[in-house]
Amino acid sequence: MAPRTGALLKRGMSLKLGQSPRYKCPPPFLSKTYDILEKEDEEEAIANGQRIVSWNSEGNGFVVWNPAEFSEVILPRYFKHNNFSSFIRQLNTYGFKKTASKRWEFQHEKFQRGYRHLLVEITRKKCEPSAFPAYLKASEGNKSTTLEANARLLLMEENKNLRRERLELQMQLAHFKTLEIKLLECLSQCISCHGHQSKVPRLFYK
Repeated sequence: MAPRTGALLKRGMSLKLGQSPRYKCPPPFLSKTYDILEKEDEEEAIANGQRIVSWNSEGNGFVVWNPAEFSEVILPRYFKHNNFSSFIRQLNTYGFKKTASKRWEFQHEKFQRGYRHLLVEITRKKCEPSAFPAYLKASEGNKSTTLEANARLLLMEENKNLRRERLELQMQLAHFKTLEIKLLECLSQCISCHGHQSKVPRLFYK
């Protein structure tokens, strides 16, 4: 009986080791984002009297209260960049939704406070190159509108400067024309005087 029991135990152990499922690790981006919320929430990260980032009141999403400080202070601490737009694009690729119009609040049904184990169930979306968050499109559109407005203002200012330079050149040209007329008059008078003086000796010798 003992040898048989030992064999069975050995076989069971080998099956357990051979067939144990691999432990899935959540994507690093999700783990780091979760760490940000857990650690920064514990430390109550505050900038100028205002919270930088935290879970929302329900714990089913999070809010970036201060994007500027979040980019400068929090992102470099956990990621290798300080680009807030890049962080938002990453959220979008994992299916997060922006749920508030007047603040940067994001939610995902499997990204909740106290349920870190659900992170492994969040997968990256198969997005086409054209896929882009609507709120970022609006932001990019606003940027392009601002650039166009600035370019238009620069062109108007340049046009104004060219008109002023043209007016100055016209005034200089008029001034030179006046000088030319005066010079011609002086030259005419000199020629007349010289012609009169040359006639006097001829009359005298006659």
